[in-house]
Amino acid sequence: MIARPTAWLAATLIALPLAAEDAPVERRNFVSCPIVRDTASVPCWLAEYDGELYFLTLQTDVSAPVTPPWLGHRVLVEGTVTRDRERICGGLVLEPVVLSVLPELDAACNTAVLPAEERYNLTFEPPRPPGPSAGRLAFAGDPAPAAPAEPPREFTLRYDFDGLVVFRHAGDLTSILDAARARKARTVSITGHHGSVLLSNGTTLTEQPSFARRRAEQIATLLRGAGLTDVDYQIAWQDEPGTADGLNDASLRRVTVEITP
Repeated sequence: MIARPTAWLAATLIALPLAAEDAPVERRNFVSCPIVRDTASVPCWLAEYDGELYFLTLQTDVSAPVTPPWLGHRVLVEGTVTRDRERICGGLVLEPVVLSVLPELDAACNTAVLPAEERYNLTFEPPRPPGPSAGRLAFAGDPAPAAPAEPPREFTLRYDFDGLVVFRHAGDLTSILDAARARKARTVSITGHHGSVLLSNGTTLTEQPSFARRRAEQIATLLRGAGLTDVDYQIAWQDEPGTADGLNDASLRRVTVEITP
């Protein structure tokens, strides 16, 4: 069962006239306490919503495309049920899935780790070898994608709910830096956006407005810190959140970057 929202969460929930049954049945957007199930290889993360158990991700490190939740914190889950896949660790698979750890500690999220069961054993290969990171956190994740024949001029970075830059943004930041240098950029225009999420229970969860500005300013700060100092930075942000429809609300949480030679 899902407990009553905390004060922080309750303040951001706004009732909508759209009923839960009107939302696409295979789409699941909900806030819940995460659950860890142990296995013989690697723990897996689950969450319960409306009497059903959902598989979220495996316990990996920060280089994984989906960052695991945290015990003691609620997690915002945005995903689509994949009916043609077998359950993992007893949970329905959501694919794709976006997970956002909510910042406030919640005493209700105190479920003990579920014990390992032979039927839930998993195979697992780590996403990268063990050892320390390469150093500069914002640029030290997965390598950037192979450069196209002509460097792009526009980029979009996606964010967790109420989130800033994390390890998975490293490749995007490196691509922006390389493209700006290759194009001998004179201007880098950065626009921050914040969003909202239409939950499956018919309410809306809205990000703090300050994140639109903070995201844009952080990207400029990171690019300057990486040595891109001989350009004119034009920084803007949208004060109003994007309108949620329950289908792809994670795309509303973004920063767009445009390079002008």
